[in-house]
Amino acid sequence: MKKYDLIREGNLFRIIALKDFSNVKKGDLGGVVENRNNLGQQGNCWIHENAKVTGKAEVRGDAEVSGNAYVSGNAEVTGNAKVCGNAEVSGNAEVSGDAKVYGNALVLNTGFFN
Repeated sequence: MKKYDLIREGNLFRIIALKDFSNVKKGDLGGVVENRNNLGQQGNCWIHENAKVTGKAEVRGDAEVSGNAYVSGNAEVTGNAKVCGNAEVSGNAEVSGDAKVYGNALVLNTGFFN
């Protein structure tokens, strides 16, 4: 069974929980995504109400994006990672494991150092 579905909001989609998991209850509205690939159906990953994930960015595993956080580009937020506050993760950046990115932090990997 899917854990969330999408509701169109302009050019983006708001996520809505279809079942209870972690601290999310069935019917809870989450953040906005550009497409279904932005949020995994497995694990307890979630994008909370004011957060946004766009482009080819992915949130998977038990990761959470909350507050006014924005994840974009090819960025990945996985594992138990948390991106919150006004933080932004973009480009080819990866936030994983138990990492926490918060406040006004900017995590960006443009490939310059690769």
